[in-house]
This record gives sequence, C-alpha cells and structure tokens, in this order.
Amino acid sequence: MKDKSAFYWLIGIVIAAITIVASFYFDRAMQDFIAQHQSRLANNVMTNVSRFGDWPEHFALGLLLAGIAWWRGSKKWTRIFLAMLVALALAGAAGHVIKRTTGRARPSVKSEEVWNGLRLGSKFHAFPSGHVAASTAFFTVLMFANWRIGLACLPIPLLIGFSRMYVNAHYLSDVVFAAFLGVISAALVVWLLIFPAIQNRQSKA
Repeated sequence: MKDKSAFYWLIGIVIAAITIVASFYFDRAMQDFIAQHQSRLANNVMTNVSRFGDWPEHFALGLLLAGIAWWRGSKKWTRIFLAMLVALALAGAAGHVIKRTTGRARPSVKSEEVWNGLRLGSKFHAFPSGHVAASTAFFTVLMFANWRIGLACLPIPLLIGFSRMYVNAHYLSDVVFAAFLGVISAALVVWLLIFPAIQNRQSKA
C-alpha cells in the first residue's frame, strides 16, 4: 500500500515538474493572447477580482467560517477552516521568500533582466503569484476535506490566476508554479492537522 502511494506521489511530482517547465514555454503565448483580448469591461472585472482575491480577503473569510463553525459546535469544520487559514499562511510565507530571492520582474516592468536575484521592490516580485498560492492552498484544504464543495470552489483560484495575468502582474509560469505551491502547502497542512484528527476519532470509535 505504501509502495503504491509513493508511486502515485512520484507520478504527481513528475507531472507537476513537466507542467511548470511547459508553462515557461507558453509565457509569451499567453501574454499575446491576453493582449489580443483586451476590453474595458474585462479589465474592470479582472482588476476587481485581482484586488479582492488577495490573502486578507481569504483570511477574513476563513476566520468568519471558523467562527460560525465553532459557534455551531462543529469541531470538524472548525478544524477544517482553521487548517485552511494555516495553509494560506504557509503558502503565503513560502511564496514571499521565493519572490524576494528570485527577483523576477513583472511583465509590466521594462527590464533587460527578467531574473534579478534578491530584490525588495514589489515590481520584482513576480515569481510566484502570492494571490494564487494563497487561494489555491486555502481551497485545496477544503477539497481534501470535502471534494464536492472544494471542486465547486475551484473556479475561484483559477479566476484569480487569470486576473493576475490579465492585469499584467504575472506570467503564466508565475501562476502555475504558485498553484502547485498552494497544493503542496495544503497537502502538508492536511497531513499534519486533518489526518491525525481523523485517525484519533477512528481509534476511539
């Protein structure tokens, strides 16, 4: 059983690596596609999605849901919503460190060097997308806990990712890598916080 699980993880890692590498190849194609499909309405919509799709909004939502679950006496959902907040923070912290060390210039920045190393200015914090990493981590925990609800929420991080590219803040590869970072963060949090609680309940049953 363990060998099969390790095999699936290996396959997943290989697929993730190939997808990330391919996304760098399609960076320019995605930029060209977005440039050819600009409109005032779409720009307004995507600007608002980008503005309200950051981690503070996700954190406020998670805190509200955790409070409601606690008030209603649901230990299970209180734990799930708190785990979503932990995954959000973990993905955000990891993404922030990577941003500062890689120094990738945003698409809107006219720079001869795309990768500039350690930079403090936000104009050189393109890789990865913090919005997407946080949102993906947040909702992936929910998908692990209840795949039907999580799947219904999947369009949210996808829309946020597209909005970040549409407003010229990120490349496709920034968004794709951030999504995988979010999934990894969520999986780690679920493995540490959710699974032990489930096993503990089963052992007492």
